[in-house]
Amino acid sequence: MRVLLDTCVLYPPILRDFLLALAARGLFEPLWSDGIAAEWLHLSSRDGAVGVPALLARMEARWPNGKVAPGDPALLDLPDSGDRHILAAAIAGHADLILTANLRDFPPRALGPYGLRARSPDDFAMDMWLSAPAVVEGEVAALWPALEGRALRNALKKAGLPRLGKALEV
Repeated sequence: MRVLLDTCVLYPPILRDFLLALAARGLFEPLWSDGIAAEWLHLSSRDGAVGVPALLARMEARWPNGKVAPGDPALLDLPDSGDRHILAAAIAGHADLILTANLRDFPPRALGPYGLRARSPDDFAMDMWLSAPAVVEGEVAALWPALEGRALRNALKKAGLPRLGKALEV
């Protein structure tokens, strides 16, 4: 499955690390564009974060087909015109879905004609857990070591994955 990563799932770092770990385990192929990378770099530099250029280089090395053409956003219609470049990149990259925390900005009526849909990170993580529970649980354990029960649930909720946290709370 080819999944275009919106900027909002690449930043914050813990969510990005979790999603890229799942991609590295072969659960999906991550896609991004130069426009998405530019937004990510802007957000990171604004907050004083470093290392994004190096991470982008590692992503390009790991997924050489992950960086997609920008497409043509001019004729696309979305509630937020600033997100048209996301949809254009998804179309150009032949994505199966757009992974975003801003579902309201990508309504089904706008994506349907292109065979696309949008999913939230939590819904996507649940789908991945249902299809490959051992892989997802292993990556959760690697990113949140020594956490279990309520502490793990709270950490996953803070990362934007409340349903996954509830499912993994034991």
